[in-house]
This record gives sequence, structure tokens and C-alpha cells, in this order.
Amino acid sequence: MTRDWVSWHDDYDRPRSGLRRRLAVVQRAIRTALDSGAERVVSLCAGQGRDLLPVLAAHPRRGRVRARLVELDERNARLAEERAPAGVEVVCADAALTDAYAGAVPADLVLACGLFGNLSDADVRRTISALPQLCAPGATVVWTRHTHEPDLVPSICGWFEESGFDRAALETAEFGVGVHRYAGPPTPLRPGERMFTFFPQGPRFQESPR
Repeated sequence: MTRDWVSWHDDYDRPRSGLRRRLAVVQRAIRTALDSGAERVVSLCAGQGRDLLPVLAAHPRRGRVRARLVELDERNARLAEERAPAGVEVVCADAALTDAYAGAVPADLVLACGLFGNLSDADVRRTISALPQLCAPGATVVWTRHTHEPDLVPSICGWFEESGFDRAALETAEFGVGVHRYAGPPTPLRPGERMFTFFPQGPRFQESPR
């Protein structure tokens, strides 16, 4: 059965859900990045944009921010576009392809939320190794991953560090939310590269939605 990627977001509207608690942690990290001066933002597999859009709408620097949300599901992309303020572009495209980010990178803030739990371990590592292409020097990457066994969060942190990132924050009490900052040199975007293959129905333990 194909997953309904619109209803996948419904737990965000349930006050006591784990997804709602995780969202609060993600939004706090986004707010910190915006407070620190992030102005160019890209979001991979952005869903309905629930992580970024509410924070941006209330932020005093929102008029300076330019963002691109990349989402393959047309219904989710349409919902995100309806909520997007000026300066936010919603692109209905395959977020796995580097071409989807041409003209929007290097970014100061890169969101990979609701992604890593829907990839093979090898694709998680490959995606992390490709992220410098999306990052300006000093950029912040916010990512999520469930902590069910086998817990991949320690490996993810190691892969970020192998790819030129420094760990800024990590939440693992109930779910994995990481913040890494890119400490490497500028890396040009390589057109036509596929970073990952998204599981069409999700693996055994689904990552939570955006």
C-alpha cells in the first residue's frame, strides 16, 4: 500500500504526540539559526513546510530570508505554497537530485528533517557527504532520525564530522534531532547527482514527517 504523505502529517496537530514535541525542538534550532543571521534556506523533502514556515512567519528578520522548499508530493507542495510568505519558493520536484537546488545554494540553513529515517543507511551516509554542495561555509544543518534500534544517530554524527561538519547540538532523549555546522570550504553544486533514493513505503521504522 502506498503511504498517504498528506495524512502522514496529522500527528503534528495532536497536542501530546511525539511528533509535535520533536517539531518544537526542530523549530527552536531553526529560530536560533535565523537569529544568528541565516538568510538563505533550503529544505529537503519539505512536506508541508511545518518546521520552517511558522517560525519564519513570526521572525523579525523574515523579510530578509529567501528559502526554497523541495517536495515531490504535489498535494503537500500545494499546501506549503498556500502557507508560504514572500521570499519562500516551493518547488515540486525530486529532492534527491542536486538540480533541484540550483540557484538556491549555497544556503546558510539546510533542513533535512523527516528524511534520514526513510533512507537506507548507505544513502544516509551518501546524502551527508553531498550536503557540503548545499552549504555556505558556516551553514547550519538541522536533521532528524528516529532512535529505534539499531540506533543510527551515533553513526550519523560521525558521518557529518567526516564530511567537514562540527556538532553544535544533539537531542536524543525521545528522538534524534541534530544540528551540525559546516566548517569546510565552498563546494560547488554538481549537477545531475542523485543523493538518495526515498523508500516509497518507508522502512520498518518511519521517520516522522516535517
